[in-house]
Amino acid sequence: MDHRFQINLRGVIDLLSHHLYSSPGVYVRELLQNATDALRARQLLEPAHEGTVRVELIEKQDGGPPTLLFSDDGVGLTEEELHRFLATIGESSKREALAERRNDFIGQFGIGLLSCFMVCDELLVVTRSVKGEGQTMEWRGRHDGTYSVRPSEHPLERPGTQVFLLARADAAEFFTAERVHQLALHYGGLLPFPILLTAEGRTERINTEGAPWRRKYESISERRAALLAYGREVFGSDFLDCIPLESTAGQVEGVAFVLPFSPHYNAKQKHRVYLKNMLLSESAENLLPDWAFFVKCVVNANELRPTASRESFYENETLAKAREALGQALRRYLMELARDEPRALQRLISLHGLSVKALALDDDDFYQLVIGWLPFETSLGTMTLVDYRRAHATVRYVSSLDDFRQVARVAAAQGLCVVNAAYTYDTELIEKLPRLFPQAKVEPFSAAELPQSFEELTLDERESVFPLVKLAELALQPFRCDVAVKKFRPKEVPTLYSEESGGAFRREVERAREESDELYASVMDSVLSSARGDDRPVLTFNFLNPVVRRLAGVTDRALMKLSVEMLYVQALLLGHRPLNAKEMALLNQGLLGLIAARLEGGGEDSGPGGMH
Repeated sequence: MDHRFQINLRGVIDLLSHHLYSSPGVYVRELLQNATDALRARQLLEPAHEGTVRVELIEKQDGGPPTLLFSDDGVGLTEEELHRFLATIGESSKREALAERRNDFIGQFGIGLLSCFMVCDELLVVTRSVKGEGQTMEWRGRHDGTYSVRPSEHPLERPGTQVFLLARADAAEFFTAERVHQLALHYGGLLPFPILLTAEGRTERINTEGAPWRRKYESISERRAALLAYGREVFGSDFLDCIPLESTAGQVEGVAFVLPFSPHYNAKQKHRVYLKNMLLSESAENLLPDWAFFVKCVVNANELRPTASRESFYENETLAKAREALGQALRRYLMELARDEPRALQRLISLHGLSVKALALDDDDFYQLVIGWLPFETSLGTMTLVDYRRAHATVRYVSSLDDFRQVARVAAAQGLCVVNAAYTYDTELIEKLPRLFPQAKVEPFSAAELPQSFEELTLDERESVFPLVKLAELALQPFRCDVAVKKFRPKEVPTLYSEESGGAFRREVERAREESDELYASVMDSVLSSARGDDRPVLTFNFLNPVVRRLAGVTDRALMKLSVEMLYVQALLLGHRPLNAKEMALLNQGLLGLIAARLEGGGEDSGPGGMH
């Protein structure tokens, strides 16, 4: 035997007020929506019908709670429709004979009227259907789940619907003239039907202007100024520019505003969206591509599907196509800037570089337009790729910030320009260059390449440093580090530690092995055996450095060895290389040894012990 679910209306209302709707004030939106749908339904039957929504705030003379009356001259409801649509949760009159025209209507869930029970305990609906025989019906619903239907003792002269709400004491704040006006304008400011508010003896039309992107303007500059003023009114901020938006998918139109500040690249902008000119949400996040975090937008959609709360859009193929079309509109705007107003694009890049880079990676045409304008940090200062390629045939880059810090100073002194591609998207952007510009040359750079540009020593100079080289090779043998002596700038740098790209990985594995138990250490040994190549790191001494030349003439081998070990550790630290256990011990012993050497020398600056 089948049984029917029992609905606890109070529980449903609690669900609506605390979990589905963002505020009790949405009752105004739901009533405006029902009135608007009724007007559109009547226009399908009577295309010449214009329609009006009226809102009247009725104050009680005895100081009791006010009553709010929403009325429309729309299609109305029959007695059968009252039972079916107002007393059955989940039903919607828009699913019936007009189902093929469902995109003409805002509501599709049949639960909107329940939002009124968030602000009142009883709801009275008086209605006359254009399909009936002139009979006016009353539907009275209560928050406990009971309702009654009967012919009205006060027949309506014309088809339409009236909804009466008596304010509950705890919801009185939503029934003041100021608040009703604010909510009606907030939700229905773009509706095509007049909304007339009567309160305190005065009647005024609330929605007088409509969507600003649909208005006619004398010039492009006037239109831009009006849209920017609208953006300031909506979001309370001045914007750099405005971008028209349009999509046939979902029938979306509106405007995007370029932010005057740089948000975090992971931040999702919250947009104001309307559905069939009724405000749906002020915090929609799924309307634009992820890379478009540099704009906030206001749009109206006619054919996107709302979620049950009607405060965002449902993810489906239509929304995906609309999102792509709106992204294309933003692409066109940026491409036009790159072509016609490069200075404006540079200003935008300075604020929203990450968004522009993300779009360049995603869109080849846009990449070709803007890649030359993007600034990159290099060893010779910040420059665009246009400036870089004008002076250097090959674009050299490093993908690690530590690698850049190690090579930047020395590379700059040799006249080498190396790009710091450690920032978000930079490596991918540079590596994409030869794919779209075949004549471009791009090479990863490492510290191991620097010594190749250093000046070699003369025969006499090699003889003078021979003892230093031999002792340094012996001292650094436990660390599998080779030794060289060359001339390079800046002369203030005494040594340079360089290794191939896999060297940093091997150092990390070796350090992990030292800190592991026996089982894990055996795993690290196998990793090291497979990772270890023939290339060994090199410690290059700078012959131009006065400390190095003095060290080459030291006769005390113990002091020379101690100095070499300290220079080795210093080079590792300058190269941002983590020290393993042996190197940490070397650092500690070296510091103690240098202190002892100074003390034994009476504190005088003698030999390389005076290094700093």
